[in-house]
Amino acid sequence: MNFLLDMPVSPKTEAFLHQQGYEAIRVDKLNMQTAADKEIFAYALREDMVIITMDLDFGEILAYFKAARPSVIILRLTNPTPGHVNEILANVIPRIKTALESGSIVIVEEGRIRIKHLPIE
Repeated sequence: MNFLLDMPVSPKTEAFLHQQGYEAIRVDKLNMQTAADKEIFAYALREDMVIITMDLDFGEILAYFKAARPSVIILRLTNPTPGHVNEILANVIPRIKTALESGSIVIVEEGRIRIKHLPIE
């Protein structure tokens, strides 16, 4: 599984995902640190990547375009430190792998995961 990390997600999380055996790249390494969300969305779609973000805008883009891809993980955590984010992702990704592969938006909150299959109607 390939992940595209939005700017609010720490470079430490990128390194952690690599250690877990995933492909991951943060948008700044693609010189997209100032890119609009629609550009990041288009890149993830073209490269078949799952977006990891803390930004609700990607959910709105998916809903607006009624898109079936890319999958998005939205982190809505009260403690978004890299260590906590990494711990959450290590626990959550294996549990939501099938949903991500089939096209979903996954909202991860403290103690709760919400999955909406795409496209959003």
